[in-house]
Amino acid sequence: MNQPSVLFVCLGNICRSPMAEAALRARAVEAGIAVTVDSAGTGDWHVGRSPDRRAIIEAGRHGIDISGYRARQAKAEDFLRFSHIFALDPQNLRDLQAIAPRRHLARLELLMDLVPGREGTAVVDPYYGDAEDFERAWADVSAAADVLIERLGR
Repeated sequence: MNQPSVLFVCLGNICRSPMAEAALRARAVEAGIAVTVDSAGTGDWHVGRSPDRRAIIEAGRHGIDISGYRARQAKAEDFLRFSHIFALDPQNLRDLQAIAPRRHLARLELLMDLVPGREGTAVVDPYYGDAEDFERAWADVSAAADVLIERLGR
């Protein structure tokens, strides 16, 4: 893998992981860094659906249109396609570890482990919350995207 490739994974791929994908894509463009970015969910019940309308609204507040994103489920092949796979919470990290092939290329990590002082914590799951929870989730994924861009730019 010459170009870094990043996959963000949450539960349903309609809130947190598409926002993380959008935040990193935007930061990469701003920094002039070539990176492949995608997102997925460990669950399959939203496959093919667009992101939650509240996630679309929150990304839009930051000038990013994610309405064309479509949910998909993470699969074993992702561990061979991506150099980095970030789970957005500890349970999804465990679920990813369970489906990871014995030999794979991806570095599997918890996303907030990138952010000093947030190690071991989850990106807030806004699904059952309100607009403020989506704002908090955006702040989390944006902070992680900033650190990722710094690391990828080295």
